Amino acid sequence: MGNKKKNNFRPQLPAGINIIDTHCHLDMISSGSDIGAIISRAAACGVAPIITVGTNGESSQKAIHYAAQYDSVYATVGIHPHNVQELNDSLYAELETLCGLPKVVAYGEIGLDYVKQYAPQDVQIEHFIRQVDLAKKMQLPLVIHDREAHDDILGILSRKTPFPAGGVMHCFSGNWHHAQRVLDLGFIISIPGVVTFNKATAMQEVVRKIPLAKLIIETDAPFLAPEPLRGKENMPEYLLYTAQKIADLRGLSLDEVARITTQNARDIFKMVTH
Repeated sequence: MGNKKKNNFRPQLPAGINIIDTHCHLDMISSGSDIGAIISRAAACGVAPIITVGTNGESSQKAIHYAAQYDSVYATVGIHPHNVQELNDSLYAELETLCGLPKVVAYGEIGLDYVKQYAPQDVQIEHFIRQVDLAKKMQLPLVIHDREAHDDILGILSRKTPFPAGGVMHCFSGNWHHAQRVLDLGFIISIPGVVTFNKATAMQEVVRKIPLAKLIIETDAPFLAPEPLRGKENMPEYLLYTAQKIADLRGLSLDEVARITTQNARDIFKMVTH
């Protein structure tokens, strides 16, 4: 009986309180999904605005399209390390133009991925550096993808300081030592639904220790659905499970976590208030 209750529990925000999903991929949610309905369901749960993230040229264009179509959606542009082999001077010029469009709030996600290595490490590093330079030129915060590449990413970013527009370590996967190095760069840390997993003890320690002003929350939808929905396609509305876990770890209420992380997101992404 206890398990059934737990599985049916759904966190709820008080009326009038919202929370920002700072990183999702609306273009990757199942083909045929009604994006408008997904956005509406999230908003009905208090999850709004939503930032949808570019990972290649096409998805960056789609992110901008969704941001133009829906008031509560914002966009980022950038080329994920899996896709850097599509980069050339023409695409860099296109990305620079896209950076200046309304509701583009960050550059990314960019970074290094040493797990799947769809592109060779040297190619990933070359284009990571070049994209960091473009983001700085366009005065946009960075959204960083780091998968088992902590030392190389932090080394490159350390050499490129300062970052007046700041940056986000997306879907943070390191330990507290790594988190401190990220914070030393002036970046903030984004926590995904993985924090709800029983074995995510290192991430849970980071959540307990990090200054609240340096914390934002994401779904990374359609990936990494939180407990008790693990293994399902993730949706922006499921952000509340992650927020509730963070509230529990910090001894806060859900609406306090929503208020703090939403303000942090608005500050770094320079989002206008709706």
